[in-house]
Amino acid sequence: MTIQPGDRLPEIPLQRIREGVETVDVHTLFGGKQVVLFAVPGAFTPTCSERHLPGFVEKFDAFRQRGVEVLCLSVNDPFVMKAWGESQHVPEGLQMLADGNGEFTRALGLEMDASGYGMGTRARRFAMFVDDGVVKQLHVEAPGEFRVSSAEYVLDNLPA
Repeated sequence: MTIQPGDRLPEIPLQRIREGVETVDVHTLFGGKQVVLFAVPGAFTPTCSERHLPGFVEKFDAFRQRGVEVLCLSVNDPFVMKAWGESQHVPEGLQMLADGNGEFTRALGLEMDASGYGMGTRARRFAMFVDDGVVKQLHVEAPGEFRVSSAEYVLDNLPA
């Protein structure tokens, strides 16, 4: 079942690289904060690299001015996420999170089968606004689309 607004995020750790690989729990990432989490099917893939992540890089300061942190998630390993972030000139503070085995994504009910592209199970393209670990808004793209999870759409639809 897909997570819905009003639901608390599952307590499944994710990974990131700072001074090495870190495992970070959901409470650390979302507790007491307003956060936009957006997910992409794959680092270095066309729409993800040409439109999705660049939109959040471009609008990062606008989110921060609203008091909202921004996190990017993909079913990739943390080394890939770090390299992708560097190649995309991700600003400090926009966290690149790895869900290497897709456990967090599956717990959200937002996985997709990309095995037809040789990519296995991946995250659907989505964005969510989370307040203190509780989903307040969820924007899931229809297959092959890129609209409701864009930085512009999410920023325009944040609560006042």
